[in-house]
Amino acid sequence: MSILTERFDRALAFARDVHAGQTRKGTGIPYFSHPLAVASLVLEYEGDEDEAIAGLLHDAIEDGGAHLAPRIESLFGPRVLSVVRECSDAEPAAGEEKPPWKERKLAYVASLQHKSPSALLVTACDKLHNLTAIVRDYRTQGDRLWDRFTASAEQTRWYYGEMTERLVALDVRPAPDLALKLDELDRLLRT
Repeated sequence: MSILTERFDRALAFARDVHAGQTRKGTGIPYFSHPLAVASLVLEYEGDEDEAIAGLLHDAIEDGGAHLAPRIESLFGPRVLSVVRECSDAEPAAGEEKPPWKERKLAYVASLQHKSPSALLVTACDKLHNLTAIVRDYRTQGDRLWDRFTASAEQTRWYYGEMTERLVALDVRPAPDLALKLDELDRLLRT
């Protein structure tokens, strides 16, 4: 059983501050709801406090900048920072742009086999929450949903298919639920 301490409370505040003012793509939903959901899923899949904190902070460097890394390490420790870095699909140097979408996604999928079990857990929970949101929004918005993404419906389906296949093969705890959610998206896309 994982007991949450004041470190988790500090991580909540840190993640809230990093994502202040951000919303989920194409919605008015505060972005902070996503790290909250990922951390919740991590805990539901029996992750420990460090993994839950990494769930809260998994997008902090990607969205807030590499300059946050030393702060994350000093506040939450090297294990949390390591997992956060493993979960980032791009950590460009100051002033550099992220690589193109397809290049980043191919690299991230290929990197799964080298990730720690903690990073795989957080990654699977991240993808499960994202796919849950996509399925929910597709039900209400239909094909208009894809207008908010860089990738097309086909590219998005490809990416989540690749991620699911790899995470199932690596026997990551949330992977079966991710596969069920992907099947649900496939059924919606066929109708």
